[in-house]
Amino acid sequence: MPKLKTNRGAAKRFAKTGSGGFKRAQSHRSHILTKKSTKRKRNLRGAAMIHDSDVAAVRQMLPHS
Repeated sequence: MPKLKTNRGAAKRFAKTGSGGFKRAQSHRSHILTKKSTKRKRNLRGAAMIHDSDVAAVRQMLPHS
């Protein structure tokens, strides 16, 4: 059986939490920031969790995490 390889793109985007879930960064924070309110940008700073329906796909991409 071949080695399991980690999807390196996914490894840079998702991190496993202590309880076994995966966290991710919020989108819409990279450019065109002048029209977005300060409150909206501030709320996009924090991490978000991967939705339950996507956890299986992320887990398959990150077999060693």
